[in-house]
Amino acid sequence: MAKALLAVRAEVPEAERARFDHWYETDHLPWALRAFEARRAWRCWSRSDPAVHVAFYEFDSVEAAKTATSAETIKPLVADFDRVWGDRVPRRRAILEMVQEIVP
Repeated sequence: MAKALLAVRAEVPEAERARFDHWYETDHLPWALRAFEARRAWRCWSRSDPAVHVAFYEFDSVEAAKTATSAETIKPLVADFDRVWGDRVPRRRAILEMVQEIVP
């Protein structure tokens, strides 16, 4: 089966960036990695749009990513995100299936 990624894209207002960055680094990313039982996780700030933050979680398969993001698993993470950020930081999630990988 193909590897899969969960990508979570957030649009962070400039005034919230430092606080969001710290919270995601120390609280949310470690918790989500454990809750999802992902292989690994990382996050990025866009260099072309400084408001865009994307977190990635790697899974062995699309099925594993779907299971990890089931309503039961993701509900506490979403509730915490909403509690801290409300509607100030909109976000979207997508499960991506890896279809090609080239390793030199």
